[in-house]
Amino acid sequence: MKIKQILQGLSFKTGVIVLALCIPFYIISFAQMALPISAEMKGVLWLVFFGLAKTFQYGGLTILGVDGWKRLKASFAKKKETE
Repeated sequence: MKIKQILQGLSFKTGVIVLALCIPFYIISFAQMALPISAEMKGVLWLVFFGLAKTFQYGGLTILGVDGWKRLKASFAKKKETE
């Protein structure tokens, strides 16, 4: 519970940055499958990068919280309306 309290104490901007960091790790976790390496190594790399992606995703969502998530969704909806 202490980690959750520390994460929730961080700013909205930090939460957005941490949440955005999950995207490159998701891409890397699947893109590495195209590398000419052994299947065991691909599995290990997928586990590491997919795990990092999930860690950043849940960490970012914890930092944002429910109100921050609603604020972020409203920001994207507002951008979409102006286009």
